Amino acid sequence: MIKPYLYVNKTKEKGRGVFTKEAIPAGTQIEVSPVLVLSGNDTSIVDKTKLHNYIFLWGARETRSCIALGFCSIYNHAYEPNCEYEMDFDAETMAIRTRRDIKKGEELSINYNGDIEDKSPVWFDVKRK
Repeated sequence: MIKPYLYVNKTKEKGRGVFTKEAIPAGTQIEVSPVLVLSGNDTSIVDKTKLHNYIFLWGARETRSCIALGFCSIYNHAYEPNCEYEMDFDAETMAIRTRRDIKKGEELSINYNGDIEDKSPVWFDVKRK
């Protein structure tokens, strides 16, 4: 399920991102999408490709990864994200929920660290230093 008012568009600095055609209230679930779970071995292989930038660590011990379908892998990173994601390991899905009111035309973002409070530099910020 992806809300019909979401769309993918180019951004100025980050390639593509997810945007909204309508205002969205805080606490709205805007997407639930299936994931493709990769084994630890497959994750090692994918980590050497461009797909590394689109996978999420998966499982309680984070020993696997997943490729999220839908728009999940297109949301850009922010240390102060306006959305958060939740993984359902049993159902093999990811859900995206707004953390605050979102304005029409605004880009939606998540914190790639997995915890919305985690301000640790993500891999592409570490490479810049």
